[in-house]
Amino acid sequence: IKEKGGIAAVEKLNNAKAALLYAEIDRNPLFKGAAAVEDRSNMNVTFLLNNPDHTATFDALWKEANISGLPGHRSVGGYRASIYNAMPIESVQVLVDVMKALESKV
Repeated sequence: IKEKGGIAAVEKLNNAKAALLYAEIDRNPLFKGAAAVEDRSNMNVTFLLNNPDHTATFDALWKEANISGLPGHRSVGGYRASIYNAMPIESVQVLVDVMKALESKV
């Protein structure tokens, strides 16, 4: 944490990662957040496809992008992106790009 600029810097980066992913979930009509906006986590982002018919295509896209660990939360289903301190923002961008790619395919 010290090498990354301390707690304040890590918190700023974590907020940016969550904001990037939530912005895509809120923007993209194919997805919806699983938690109410006021209850959203900056570490575990849970989201759902609005149409389950797109599941196979979305799953193929994120697997092709070498994303792992995305299948849903045990009590929520859908998908869960764990974006803890070690996750770089570039990796979050890969997921956002995959979500946009799904939008362009359907």
